[in-house]
Amino acid sequence: MKICIYGAGAIGGYMGVMLKHGGLDVSLVARGAHLEAIKANGLTLVTKTGTITEQIPASRDPRDLGHQDYVIVALKAHQAWEAAEDLKPLLGPDTAVVTAQNGVPWWYFHGLDGPHAGLRLRSVDPGDRQWNAIGPDRVIGCTVYPATEITEPGVIKHIYGDQFGLGEPNRRESERLARFADAIAAGGMKPRLFSDIRDDIWLKLWGNLCFNPISALTHATLDIVATDPGTRSLARNMMLEAQRIGERLGVHFRVDVERRINGAAGVGAHRTSMLQDLEKGRPLEIDALLGAVQEMGRLVEAPTPYIDAVLGLVQQMASVKGLYPTFPPEALAGEEAAGPAQEPRLQLAAS
Repeated sequence: MKICIYGAGAIGGYMGVMLKHGGLDVSLVARGAHLEAIKANGLTLVTKTGTITEQIPASRDPRDLGHQDYVIVALKAHQAWEAAEDLKPLLGPDTAVVTAQNGVPWWYFHGLDGPHAGLRLRSVDPGDRQWNAIGPDRVIGCTVYPATEITEPGVIKHIYGDQFGLGEPNRRESERLARFADAIAAGGMKPRLFSDIRDDIWLKLWGNLCFNPISALTHATLDIVATDPGTRSLARNMMLEAQRIGERLGVHFRVDVERRINGAAGVGAHRTSMLQDLEKGRPLEIDALLGAVQEMGRLVEAPTPYIDAVLGLVQQMASVKGLYPTFPPEALAGEEAAGPAQEPRLQLAAS
């Protein structure tokens, strides 16, 4: 089984080392100083129990790696949009693409019945770039629960968590899904299969859509955001708006709002990924976490005043700092505006 990690950053690199350590045939797509360090010294994972270094084939150019059985896209959602065409050299006739990202995925309405079947989300895939370049039939949905960070080029620190939610968009069992779950388990990680992966996507999104932007706006860690009366109330109201949207789309929330917030508080003084990106001057992941929820709210006629307000604030902050650039105009050619939703954005190429 050949598995390529497209985007061997903090999460992708963690998965790459663990899968390689478990005996899988793994390759990496990376760039910059991180890529050079991997080529020179291997990829190192530092855990609470020890350090693992694996020599893994890595390249900036996917054409060097050839067709794969599985491609794990471990990029932020806006980066994945930019990279969609570059995945093509990795895709053979039966290659599955695992979308290991936060937020609402571009394929969300693929495989569903009902009035929204096959709907394209312009906030996360303007111009249908991923839909056309990758194709939704290839997709395996994935939710990511580990927390990791790159401490220096070629070195990743695992902070906590080892679970990955997995599921087919069409809600069916499949051999390819079972084989990938076995690979995750062989790598010492914990796969959890869902009959509808969207339920788990929303559970993860439920926290990310409020905790991430609030922490970026306030510079507060997760424990403070989830316990301070003001920010906790704001997060709760945003989550209730999101829950109404999800439930109108058939989503089941297996925990209540208070339990979800308390769980976040229990993580401790964690800096959310959006706060980390802000501090390091990296473009912020906004549209997949907030813009898509706003778009879906308008689709099901559910008002989102709290989400709208926080979205407007974090958009403005990111724009002022140059961390929220727009998609190129050609990406929007031929699209009809879906109500007054904000213009989608794109991350500039990272160094």
